[in-house]
Amino acid sequence: MPGISKDDCPTETALDIIGGKWKGMILFYLCTDTRRFNELMRLIPNITQRMLTKQLRDLESHGIVHREVYPQVPPKVEYSLTALGKTLKPVIRELGKWGGKYLDSL
Repeated sequence: MPGISKDDCPTETALDIIGGKWKGMILFYLCTDTRRFNELMRLIPNITQRMLTKQLRDLESHGIVHREVYPQVPPKVEYSLTALGKTLKPVIRELGKWGGKYLDSL
């Protein structure tokens, strides 16, 4: 019996969009509140400005994150979850629970 191809696997699709070293932490913090760029930089240790920008743009291109630019000086930019992104909240919570149980088992 042939297996499902990578392109037809919904789990693989989800992991392609939200997986990676930094996206989980970005989504974790955006699940609780709208955040400014520098706030995310402070909350996520060791992420570079370039990498945070790249990850936010990627999530934005997939319709998960909304970027709001306010026309003021200095410029103010806020990031929040879109309606689609908000559907990830229970997934992020469950991943957190699983991660906690895993760490406890070590």
